[in-house]
Amino acid sequence: MFGANLGLAVRYADILADAGVRRGLIGPREVERLWERHLLNCGVLAELVPEGAVVHDVGSGGGLPGIPLALVRPDLHITLVEPLLRRTTFLDEVVRELGLGHVTVLRGRAEEVRGEIRSDVVTARAVAPLSKLAGWGLPLLRSGGEMLALKGDSAAAELQESEADLRKLGAVEWDVVQVGEGIVDPLTTVVRVRIGEVQPQPTRGGRKSTRNGRTARGGRSGRRG
Repeated sequence: MFGANLGLAVRYADILADAGVRRGLIGPREVERLWERHLLNCGVLAELVPEGAVVHDVGSGGGLPGIPLALVRPDLHITLVEPLLRRTTFLDEVVRELGLGHVTVLRGRAEEVRGEIRSDVVTARAVAPLSKLAGWGLPLLRSGGEMLALKGDSAAAELQESEADLRKLGAVEWDVVQVGEGIVDPLTTVVRVRIGEVQPQPTRGGRKSTRNGRTARGGRSGRRG
């Protein structure tokens, strides 16, 4: 699946198993199943992403699913959005180590960058319940964009419970799909939500880009609950 980037995927797995565990980004019990549960499980998301898309990975944490997706799809333009400094520091180090020139790290919460970015695809994994996640992710999309949320066995029930909230946020279509046939078992379950026409919003000021692609704002950085 990773093709010419298999060596980089192996290096990323080694980093997660070492520094990722030491710095609390992944549990020690996950090391033995890094490939099937994390790298492959996230990488198959590439099946749903259009060619050349601008992707924002919300609450990226240790880089999942954004970095595996970047390794599978070098045609994409991916931004890893994460509010915590220790995590963005880790992500910066990984991006440099792997030489991922098409990946940017952005420190901040999704709520803080509304109106500043427009994405073709927003991805997320194990970040929040769907209704809350939609409130963070859907406002980042341009017209016709999609949010792809990796979920578990309760995906269909969670989607049904969130339908009213999705409509309020401008969603026009949603479903549950499974990807990774022949690569992962069980298949990766994804809630896919597409929005309609987006009205232009004024860009919020006050954010300054740092040289490594992160952003900074005066005052204390907020932390998601």
